[in-house]
Amino acid sequence: MLDLLANPTALAIACAVLGLLVGSFLNVVILRLPPRLYARWREQAEEVMSQDLAADEAEDRPSPTLGDHQKSVELDAGQRADAAAKSRPPDLVFSRSHCPHCKHRLAPWENVPLLSFLALRGRCRHCGKPISWQYPAVEAITALAFAACALELGLGWQLLAALAFSAFLIAGSGIDLRTQLLPDELTLPLLWLGLLCSVAGWFVAPAEAIVGAALGYLALWGVYWTFKLLTGREGMGYGDFKLLAALGAFTGYAGLLPIILISSIAGAVLGTAWLLLRGSGRATPIPYGPFLAIAGFVQFLWGDALLGSILANAGG
Repeated sequence: MLDLLANPTALAIACAVLGLLVGSFLNVVILRLPPRLYARWREQAEEVMSQDLAADEAEDRPSPTLGDHQKSVELDAGQRADAAAKSRPPDLVFSRSHCPHCKHRLAPWENVPLLSFLALRGRCRHCGKPISWQYPAVEAITALAFAACALELGLGWQLLAALAFSAFLIAGSGIDLRTQLLPDELTLPLLWLGLLCSVAGWFVAPAEAIVGAALGYLALWGVYWTFKLLTGREGMGYGDFKLLAALGAFTGYAGLLPIILISSIAGAVLGTAWLLLRGSGRATPIPYGPFLAIAGFVQFLWGDALLGSILANAGG
């Protein structure tokens, strides 16, 4: 088996198939993680507000006994926990997939990456409503990204880290496109993964990774505050800072400038096309995370080759 996977073509095909499977799970992450985060934030806010309210009531109207007041608070907390558990969105692993329109639970054969979409002709078998193109798109993009990593890196631990790197970027980009949110649950693990990879000496040295992460965060932090001071508006979110920090951990500080340049070009071209397709005006906010992810992936796999080609052409 290992001899077969040592063949570049066979390894790329195997990773592409793995990418289809992982892409199917990434669709679940893209769709279910934001509602779960919103629900958790709402629970935390309600808990803090209820504690403040209980404290105010205790000051204004003393309870008959401290024990009665404590029991009342515990009862309210239990009721809130029960209500939150019932209304909590489905989890990422154990809840079965279903049609978002009619809630029909999908049979196993309806959940095969890409093939099910083609077999069902892009429509739910139960209600006939169209299936979002996000599902096959994410699966295909993940398969292509995994195959590209396999062709560039070959079989080894570096490939496993690169596949994880790609999966985090795709999930984060999908969430950012849908919600304009880059969760810490994705950007921070990616940052730590990049720093740990540098300790193993896989992609860049530890000093390059640490400086790259710090400069990546500070670069967009500076752009954010400069734009806000000049215009009074926010041009990007803190998730973008953390994503560029993670990319800096993987590519080192030398990769930051190419990433910013590539993401700016991709944002100008693809962002304009996206606005035109949606019929939106220029004032419509465009998430920057997907363009950073594209640029980071390109720099991570082909940055040295691109730089060498540019220098060769410039010298010629």
